[in-house]
Amino acid sequence: MMSAQSKDWILHSVIFSLKHERGSEAERQFLADGKRILTSIPTVTNFQVYKQVSAKNEFHHGFSMEFANQADYDVYNEHPLHVQFVNERWVMEVENFLEIDYAKQNND
Repeated sequence: MMSAQSKDWILHSVIFSLKHERGSEAERQFLADGKRILTSIPTVTNFQVYKQVSAKNEFHHGFSMEFANQADYDVYNEHPLHVQFVNERWVMEVENFLEIDYAKQNND
């Protein structure tokens, strides 16, 4: 978790299922490549790869990452490595996904 989260902090998360067979080398490679590529973008912090375990939805995996503010998130979204990963891997290998971006809600 980022220390001293600002009010501008964003948690970007995506849950997804791959076209690859579960437990396959192709699945493992996609998850490893996603982590390697996306964490090389300077504004990405606290990147996590998850195995989705709830029976309440159809997804199998999750990625999450944190950004200090909207500007850092925008840098990520427009970064050539992110764009390339989406176009060359995500579009081709992901069967279904749900993307959620959270900002901390300050009620004090």
